[in-house]
Amino acid sequence: MSAPLQPLADYVVAVAEEANTKTASGIYLPQNATEKPKTAKVLAVGDKVKLVKINDRIVYKGYSTTEVKVGTTEYILVKEEDILATVK
Repeated sequence: MSAPLQPLADYVVAVAEEANTKTASGIYLPQNATEKPKTAKVLAVGDKVKLVKINDRIVYKGYSTTEVKVGTTEYILVKEEDILATVK
């Protein structure tokens, strides 16, 4: 999947990953009991982004994103400084 958005400067476009609705022991959680995901897959990076690349999985500060819906897909825009880690 490629992003229909091209981020500027130090912004990253990503798609948030779904929160688990089932615990490790098999118990299903109601939708309001699940936390909003704080991980995402990177789809595009701005020209000033140094440490993150396309297809990386990132952990980001949940309150620091801008959400944009294009068609049926919801994308997040996050500044590189608000990315806490990459997931291997």
